[in-house]
Amino acid sequence: MKLRNLAAAFAGMAFFAAAALAQSARIDGDVIGFDGKPLAGAVIKLHRTDRPGDLQTKTDKTGHFVVMVQNEAAFAISVEVNGAVVDSQNARASLASPPTIRFELAKSKSAKDAENAALQKVVDAGGQLTPDMERGLTAEQKDDLERKRSAEMDAIKKHKDLNDAYKAGVDAMEAKQWATAIASLEKASTIDAKQTAIWTHLADAYLADAATKTGADRDAETQKGIDAYTQAIALKPDDAGAHNNYGLALANAKKYPEAMAEMAKAAQLDPPGAGKYYYNLGAILVNSGQSDQAYDAFQKSIAADPNYADAYYQEGVSLMAKAQIGADGKVTPAPGTIEAFQKCLSFENKCTFAQQCKDSIAALSSSVDTNYTDPNAKPATTTKKKK
Repeated sequence: MKLRNLAAAFAGMAFFAAAALAQSARIDGDVIGFDGKPLAGAVIKLHRTDRPGDLQTKTDKTGHFVVMVQNEAAFAISVEVNGAVVDSQNARASLASPPTIRFELAKSKSAKDAENAALQKVVDAGGQLTPDMERGLTAEQKDDLERKRSAEMDAIKKHKDLNDAYKAGVDAMEAKQWATAIASLEKASTIDAKQTAIWTHLADAYLADAATKTGADRDAETQKGIDAYTQAIALKPDDAGAHNNYGLALANAKKYPEAMAEMAKAAQLDPPGAGKYYYNLGAILVNSGQSDQAYDAFQKSIAADPNYADAYYQEGVSLMAKAQIGADGKVTPAPGTIEAFQKCLSFENKCTFAQQCKDSIAALSSSVDTNYTDPNAKPATTTKKKK
């Protein structure tokens, strides 16, 4: 009976041992060194992240390690070489399908950090890879570092050249040296053609230079300005200011329908600024003698911003050309002309053309002398009778 009970007890112990063994979870891992070969003797530290309990082991001669725990557990696993952490990752010990963790030190963050630090030293040293920098790097790492160094040095030089050319162009524009500005900004655009600011400044420089020319030279320079704005808008199509300036350039080239379309686009992109955009266009059209188109532009300006005082003055100016002078010399202004000037005056200090409004109202309220006098006629003489 005792033997039977003892046998039963051993059987129970074997059962519980088997159960305990069945409940063991594990993590397998491999460590590949900086030289691409299995790394023996690396210290593996496992820090439990779900509850207290840290473990430690080392890799064998094949760079492999195994860690057994009683139940599934979450760990932060780090690899140390010569007392320094060189790589880490998270893993979970599993009962059913134990994970195999692979550490490739040449691809680790610490390796990349070291590589980037070495690259910065190369850059700081003027681009040369010193023997001290090369020590500990594989041939592949050296080649990769050299490629990065070359790219970095090119980028730095390009960036400096770009900034120098751009700044020279802007400085020349401030000094109204248009030819110098154009040359510098053109150089900047060849270094980096994807900078919107370069194209908008270049466009403005072309247009300012065009204003100093006449005939075909003026037309050619204006077209260059238009082309530069086209480049700017292609890079940043949602820039309302660029569309506004592009529209003004088109108006200068007498491309009025296209100019109106650009102003409409600017207004669509920036509704609060729509009054200004249409006002600018109207001013260009007035100066170009396009009174009908100017009137339409100022109407759009007022519709977008009913409190834009000066737009009412300009509306009145664009209507002045429609005034009629009768045979009796009486001036009959186009409907709405005087009202436009009065509306501007109603804004008081906001009306920057107050005196012009008053003068225009007075002129439209007067008559024009229609009697003709021959400037070559001799004055009439009288003869006095002698007494």
